[in-house]
Amino acid sequence: MSTIARTPQQIGNAIRRARKRLGLSQAELGERAGLRQSTVSIIETGNPAARIDTVLGLLAALDLEFQVAPRNDPAAPSLEDILG
Repeated sequence: MSTIARTPQQIGNAIRRARKRLGLSQAELGERAGLRQSTVSIIETGNPAARIDTVLGLLAALDLEFQVAPRNDPAAPSLEDILG
């Protein structure tokens, strides 16, 4: 599975889909990543204040990785535009 995510909401949705595909509850994913269920919930809802190390921990617990690649659409907004 490969997903392009450009916003915190898209990252949260990708994490939620991967968690559900594995049949895990938020609490179970949190336990795997050493996080509280409420933290998993906050990230899955796309909270822009989520720390990158926390997101990376969830990805690792889901056996996923973070990749940086050039955009396919050069007219798409930059990360700086999205995050302000």
